[in-house]
Amino acid sequence: MLSKAGPAGLRTSDFDFVLPPGLIAQRPAVPREAARLLLVGQAMSDHRIADLPDLLRPGDLLVANDTRVIPAQLSARRGAARIGITLDRPLPDGSWHVLARNARRLHAGDQLVFAGAGGLCAVVLSRDEDGGACLRFDRTGQDFMAALAQAGALALPPYIDRPDGPSDQDRSDYQTVFAAHDGAVAAPTAGLHFTPDLLDRLAERGVGRTTVTLHVGAGTFLPVRTETVSEHRIHAERGCITEAAASRINATRQAGGRVVAVGTTSLRLLEWSTGADGLTRAASGDTDVFILPGTPVRSADCLLTNFHLPRSTLFMLVCAFAGTARMKAAYAHAIDRGYRFYSYGDATLLERAPGHAG
Repeated sequence: MLSKAGPAGLRTSDFDFVLPPGLIAQRPAVPREAARLLLVGQAMSDHRIADLPDLLRPGDLLVANDTRVIPAQLSARRGAARIGITLDRPLPDGSWHVLARNARRLHAGDQLVFAGAGGLCAVVLSRDEDGGACLRFDRTGQDFMAALAQAGALALPPYIDRPDGPSDQDRSDYQTVFAAHDGAVAAPTAGLHFTPDLLDRLAERGVGRTTVTLHVGAGTFLPVRTETVSEHRIHAERGCITEAAASRINATRQAGGRVVAVGTTSLRLLEWSTGADGLTRAASGDTDVFILPGTPVRSADCLLTNFHLPRSTLFMLVCAFAGTARMKAAYAHAIDRGYRFYSYGDATLLERAPGHAG
């Protein structure tokens, strides 16, 4: 399936704003549903995540990402040289695409040995020009995951200050209640707000739930370095929408219910698998979908998502979904009222702007 992109004239500076550093959340709200929630539709209103059952309607359908975060940061040696490796995504042939610090030291055929993993090794198959590489590890499946559990660390976003590395609390906090399939480098952070109790109350309200899988890759941490937005390259991520999930989504839409994407990862996967006819289809593979203002959004009516970085592809996405002027006003409102930003921060519930459907 094809990437979707908006007008070529967009500039990264169009999506800039000033965020006071003190609003960057370093820990999640406790309990999780105590986080604040900004409803953005024709008007704005302030709520809590706990209010979500009252803000959604019977017959609505939550579509959440059920990827599980893996400890993706590793330390390797090639002879005497130390190489920092961050797993990015598994490839169909069983190898892994990774991002590597000191990548210029890597060459095809090099052998890497990973510290603390009981002798875990990999061979370099190829190297990209932009700091990526393709590795084949000497273990697969559960043996590989067991080695990661020994040697790997969470790849927390750089704006979460952990001088001594991720804590045991982070290992719990940075995993969603939906997590079922190993493979994400970063958490689908909108899902971090949900608890079993909140899901029960949503079900009692008549709000349905289904899941899709998008393994969030290391590219999610990379900034947009080009001033012309269309020149930025989105790193591919591996995703899957089952027949059962696609059928549930289509049935909800046909019955007049709203499709509520939980997070930008769910929305990107839905857009990748939804055609011009508005039908969502089962799909599996790599997607590099890039949703920009001017892109028709067909797959969801509402989007629950955290507050995103200035100049980021995710802020561009929410502008595409809800309207650039509306989102700039919403972010100004949030900053003025002290909402907490980024992965461990507060959230928005966005209604799709009129005219933004395909």
